[in-house]
Amino acid sequence: MLTHWAVMPTRLPLVRRRCHACASGTFRPHGKFRVNAHHKLLDAWLLALCTGCGDTTKVTILERAHVRSVRPGLLDRMHANDPALAGELLQDGVVQRRNHIALDWTGAWRLDTGGADHLDREVAEVAVRFAARVPVRPLRLVADGFGLSRAETERLLAEGKLVSPVRLTGRTSTDFGFLLKR
Repeated sequence: MLTHWAVMPTRLPLVRRRCHACASGTFRPHGKFRVNAHHKLLDAWLLALCTGCGDTTKVTILERAHVRSVRPGLLDRMHANDPALAGELLQDGVVQRRNHIALDWTGAWRLDTGGADHLDREVAEVAVRFAARVPVRPLRLVADGFGLSRAETERLLAEGKLVSPVRLTGRTSTDFGFLLKR
């Protein structure tokens, strides 16, 4: 019987960037945007506060973009300070490269296993779905979902009792499945 798990974000991830005012290296985005117009050109930023001193930084979303080139729905969502849009834009690789930032997902996600009925099965087939691109170790998800220690999960993998078409020892942020035999 196939069991479905989901990795769900609980808040926006921290933005890793050096603060100019203090020695902190992380900023907390809160989903607020600032949009500025220069005649027919738009600038848009996502605002984030330093976790150390509270200073504000701007993550550039649009820079000197022509008004007609911006989708009206996107502009409306920025004006409404849509937190879902903030999460989407933070995960965009172009935005991350342009702003020289990385995301810190520590404590910003949870694993939803749908209950404890899978814990007593001899053979469990699980499909893991990611609601956001949260980079996690699949072995950690298996350990957390079944209440196992990491060492025991690694032992099951080495014995061939934990199998998957994807590599379970690295990090992933894409959907995958696995089979656990006890």
